[in-house]
Formats: sequence, C-alpha cells, structure tokens
Amino acid sequence: MTKLLEINNLRVSFHTYAGEVQAVRGVSFDLEKGETLAIVGESGCGKSVTSKSIMKLIKMPPGEIKEGSEMLFEGKDIVKMSDKEMRSIRGGEISMIFQDPMTSLNPTMKVGKQIAESLIIHRGMNKEEALKEATEILKLVGIPNPEQRVNQYPHEFSGGMRQRVMIAIALACDPKILIADEPTTALDVTIQSQIMDLMIDLQKKLGTAIILITHDLGVVASVAQKIQVMYAGQIIERGTTDEIFYNPKHPYTWALLQSVPRLETKNKDTLYSLSGTPPDLIKPPVGCPFASRCEYCMKICREQMPEVTKISETQQVSCWLQHPMAPKVDTPKGIGGARNE
Repeated sequence: MTKLLEINNLRVSFHTYAGEVQAVRGVSFDLEKGETLAIVGESGCGKSVTSKSIMKLIKMPPGEIKEGSEMLFEGKDIVKMSDKEMRSIRGGEISMIFQDPMTSLNPTMKVGKQIAESLIIHRGMNKEEALKEATEILKLVGIPNPEQRVNQYPHEFSGGMRQRVMIAIALACDPKILIADEPTTALDVTIQSQIMDLMIDLQKKLGTAIILITHDLGVVASVAQKIQVMYAGQIIERGTTDEIFYNPKHPYTWALLQSVPRLETKNKDTLYSLSGTPPDLIKPPVGCPFASRCEYCMKICREQMPEVTKISETQQVSCWLQHPMAPKVDTPKGIGGARNE
C-alpha cells in the first residue's frame, strides 16, 4: 500500500490570555491510498484541530503548528509549504467536509456556483463547463432533479441534502484525501446512515482515502479500516477496527464503547456516562491525561506518562495497565470479547 500522508509528532498550540493551550501533543499516524482512518474521541480532544492542521487552516495568531511537527503529503512537508502551494493542494488534492453544512455553505450563492468554484480554480474549466460538471456531481451524490437544484440556494435544501452538497464540493476535483469532520452531526439516524453509505460508495468509485473525525464509535464500525482513539491532544490507542471493537485495551476506549447504545438496550436503560472532565491543556498533567477520570488509576499513572505498548503489529496502547507488574483488569462486560453473564 502507498502512504499518501504521514503525520509525525504533530504539536499544535493556541496562545490565549490565560496561557498556551497545547491542543495537540505529539500526534503521529499515516494514511494509505483508498483506506478509511477514523479518529475518535470526545469534544475538545484535538480531533478537529488535527484535521485543520492537515489543511493548514491553523493560523497564527492565535494558533501555531509547533517546530518539529511534520506532515508529509506524497513525501512533501505540508508544514513548510507556502500559502500558494497550499492553495493548489487544498480543495484539489486534499478536501474537507466541515461539521455544519449550513454555516459552511454561502447562503447568498447558488449551490451550483459553489461547486463550480473549485472546478474553475483547480481544473481550469470555464463557467459553463463547471456548471455542467456541478450538475453531474449533484447527481453523483444522490440529489434528485440536479438540473433544477444546481440553481437553488442552501436554505432550499434539507439538512441531509446540504450535507450531500458539502460532499459534492469536497469531491468535485477528485481529491486523493477527503477529511470528514463530524459529517453526520445534527442529522437523524436514518440520514446519518445514508451519508456514510454515500461516502463509502464514492470512495470505492473514486479511490479516495478518508480521514473520518467523530466522537461516535457507532458511526465508524462498518466504515473504517483503522481507528485511533484520541484524548487530551494525544493518541492513546490505535488499531484495526476489529482490534478496537473486539480487543480494546485502554479504559477510555472501554468508556467510549460502553456509551454506544446496543440492540439489547431497553427503552428506559441508562446509558453509560463517563464522570469527570478532561484535563486543563494549559497545564497538562505530567502523568497519564486520563488518570483523574480512570477507575483503575494507580499512583504511577499520575506521576509518569505510560509507555506505548505494542499489542500486535497493528495495535498499540498507552496505559500502565499493560505493564507486567500492573494488577490484572478484565475488560468490562459487554465490550469486545468480554462475556455478558
């Protein structure tokens, strides 16, 4: 497999009146051609900042991609690219679907023109050619009556249809990488499923690699090949989808899995809720960032960051519970291979 993207020791900070917020702290991963990588974690863990850094949308001030960070796209370091170089890549080679389609789309511009913009810039089409292609792209993403819809404004579309328009804009120039930042937020479950199915169908047709940013592990179960669990600006566990769902090792991953509703969940059952709050990233903890919320926390967890433990060729976890001298803790019931009785 060909590595399209390699992220090495990405560190991103925001300079505020209260101090330097270390939003992303040493994140590393790679993305191969045609695969789907999911980055999961609760709000504020650094997922969106990571994705915007890849697009080089973090601007100083207040944001800063710290020295020593490396983001290689086809061997070229995005961090060192000029604004002109990034303009040729952003939207053409790497595209992004943002969280809220209503605020991402221009309410004063027809959707056809918004799709046509990138075709004119990146593929050198004239206005007439671009609008014709925009109609075909709307048809591709499953919008009925595209010839009529291309001349309508965003407010004339439903939430699910606006999200399809966002996908159409992102895929207009056949990008090599598509970053989808919470693409199903605020959509009902049926529409969520349709949007995810659409993205996977288009991926198969176009061969696009996808980075899926989400807080919901349920969304990625049948979509991603690899999952990375992010907490307090760091990747704390990574593995294949099967490994994360059936053999998770980090207590935070267990908590995320426990919070997903299951088929056997009854109408008035209380869903699992993780207590506590994430750490202050102006003064990050010296030990494990999850220690203050972890029911298995040991003294060393608060004093020292855990080393990365290799579970398999594809799975790694940062947790002191994997140390040979740590007490044996069983995976909670109902998660992965753990028994329910």
